[in-house]
Amino acid sequence: MDNERIAELFEGLGPVSIRKLFGGKGIYFDGVIVAIVLRGELLLKADVESAPDFEAAGCRQWTYTGSRHGKLVSMPYWSIPDSAFDDPDEMAVWARRAYEAGLRAGK
Repeated sequence: MDNERIAELFEGLGPVSIRKLFGGKGIYFDGVIVAIVLRGELLLKADVESAPDFEAAGCRQWTYTGSRHGKLVSMPYWSIPDSAFDDPDEMAVWARRAYEAGLRAGK
């Protein structure tokens, strides 16, 4: 996903900055990380308060198997509902949730 498309998706939230992160990209709004692009997939930040909304919308949480212990590790990033990619107003709602989760995380 190129930076122009990322900026377009987050227009409803405001101007974002994009930096390299995890071999992908970190997307920041007002200095707070709100999303990542990893292996070409855009994932929004969530927390215990907002994760149920993502789950209810059928989104997937980013997980991986830890190399040292072989256990499943869950990260605080979730896929975006497909409908939000085509609806700027809906995307703004999801982006705002991600920003609020980032604020609560203090990062």
